[in-house]
Amino acid sequence: MKRIIIIVAIIAIATTKITFAQSKTDAAFNQVLLAYYDVKNALSTDKKDAAIEKVKVLTAKVNDVPNKDLTTAQQKVWMEQSSIIKSKAAQLAGSNDIKTQRKSFEGISYAMIKTVKTIKFNNATVYIQHCPMAKASWLNEKENIENPYYGSMMFDCGDISETIKSK
Repeated sequence: MKRIIIIVAIIAIATTKITFAQSKTDAAFNQVLLAYYDVKNALSTDKKDAAIEKVKVLTAKVNDVPNKDLTTAQQKVWMEQSSIIKSKAAQLAGSNDIKTQRKSFEGISYAMIKTVKTIKFNNATVYIQHCPMAKASWLNEKENIENPYYGSMMFDCGDISETIKSK
């Protein structure tokens, strides 16, 4: 009987540790997603200086993700996509031209889309939106279109191409 109790306790501790690690990783990924939305919101409202500041926060959040708890396949995707995100974020932060910033944001967006679809960490519904004029997609936290590629010129241009339900 003692043996069974000890085995059950060990299993419970191991399961709790795995769940805690996964929730910590998911929380870090969700912080990346929130920081991404801040950059998107700055660009969609034509705030290029705010976009520079917000993309620096995004880079810091990307660096904070503990990826050791991911599967091998997820780790591979995250390492590839986080590298793209950081590279494009550096380009965006290094430019005062909003058109150049938006082009860099496109690369960030495609890396984020691939990450969300592959790792499935989001704790809220995510909308993949697409602008046919820019021929580019982005993630949004709400259904209403807020176009980061044209900002105030065509704020609500685009449509929802996919909805990713929360985990």
